[in-house]
Amino acid sequence: MRLTKHSHACLRFEHDGGVLVIDPGLFTEPAVLDGADAVLVTHEHPDHLDVEAIATAAGRRPGLTVYGHPDVLAKVDGTDAVRQPVSAGESFTAAGVPVRAYGGQHAVIHPDIPRLVNLGYLIDDRVYHPGDSFAAPEDAPVDTLFVPIHAPWLKISEAVDFVRAVRPRRAFALHDGLLNEAGLGFTNANLARLAQCEYARIEPGSVVPD
Repeated sequence: MRLTKHSHACLRFEHDGGVLVIDPGLFTEPAVLDGADAVLVTHEHPDHLDVEAIATAAGRRPGLTVYGHPDVLAKVDGTDAVRQPVSAGESFTAAGVPVRAYGGQHAVIHPDIPRLVNLGYLIDDRVYHPGDSFAAPEDAPVDTLFVPIHAPWLKISEAVDFVRAVRPRRAFALHDGLLNEAGLGFTNANLARLAQCEYARIEPGSVVPD
């Protein structure tokens, strides 16, 4: 399986001719959806869901299927995408890849801001994308964790504790599109020192090593 990290919170998996994309948002290169068979969306915030990009991709590729909570799928209603509802605890196959959904709610930004539904996805029983939450798979080991490192709802101690709770073999930075070079340097240095596993941030467009 070929795994590529794209800008901000987006991952692309290529496996046996199938292409699966997670969270193509407004900060993500539109080309990430070229040839995609399926899209997983963790939640409806636009940095994770670019509806216009989905509509364009679905118009070019009949059968493109979007998986997500019904609240998310309502956002792509009116596009040509096939919509497949998902709930926490559900296992399914997308673009030929086994997936299991976890979680339930977006992390708290502020008590005055309503919380959205958020699903994390475990891909091929190995790679975990949590979306905007710290919900961890409690019934399955995680080999590769993508850990959010910067957001209005996040502080670095929470990111460190999340990695330690999941206990992956390795972790890579996620949700990093709003950090400048100084912020990236500070955050990456602390996570590398404190995560208690192999940690790195790779540049957008980079293939994740095995």
